[in-house]
Amino acid sequence: MATALAIGGPVAVVLTWVVVRTGRASIWSANTIVFGALGVASILTGGIRWSGDGTISGVAWLGIGLAGGVVLYAATRTFMAVAGRWPPLARQTDAIYGNRGSISLPEALLTSGLIVAPGEELLWRGVVLGVLSEGAWSVELAGMVSWGAYVVVNLFSGSLPIVLGAVVSGAVWTVLAVLSGGVAASVACHVVWTSLMILRPPVQRAPT
Repeated sequence: MATALAIGGPVAVVLTWVVVRTGRASIWSANTIVFGALGVASILTGGIRWSGDGTISGVAWLGIGLAGGVVLYAATRTFMAVAGRWPPLARQTDAIYGNRGSISLPEALLTSGLIVAPGEELLWRGVVLGVLSEGAWSVELAGMVSWGAYVVVNLFSGSLPIVLGAVVSGAVWTVLAVLSGGVAASVACHVVWTSLMILRPPVQRAPT
């Protein structure tokens, strides 16, 4: 089941981005449904590890992940203070995190922060990374391959901030998963980062 999900899950994400880009569904509703389902399916595989057996406890890794989310958000705001002067990036970032359309702030936090973010981690850093590392590859190589696949799949979004997030934030979440031996740290980091991005978007007003 895990191997099938490691293949089918990314395919489902690609199809979701195609649906969103063609205007058949909003990014909020589509991702909530798909990653909610993929997150549950990932847990049902029975192969999800929350942390490894290293000297750092699972609780400590959870704390590292929470703190990492704050640091990653601060780094994102710093980057956007400069890169956000480029109108295309500013507009697209504002469209995702600032201008939510008909969805309310609590709904955005619930769907993206507590469903989409954990679902992404359970699929990519839980199932995909787990399946790859069970083969002949080392966990480090498996992490690089899973991160590369994560970036490629998110290219189908056609969104600059999402692709940049996959490249930079995806690398951070992958490193946390590889070092900790599980997904607790990456889930915590992803949830905090996403929630802060929604609560206080890095682009308050997109330049024209």
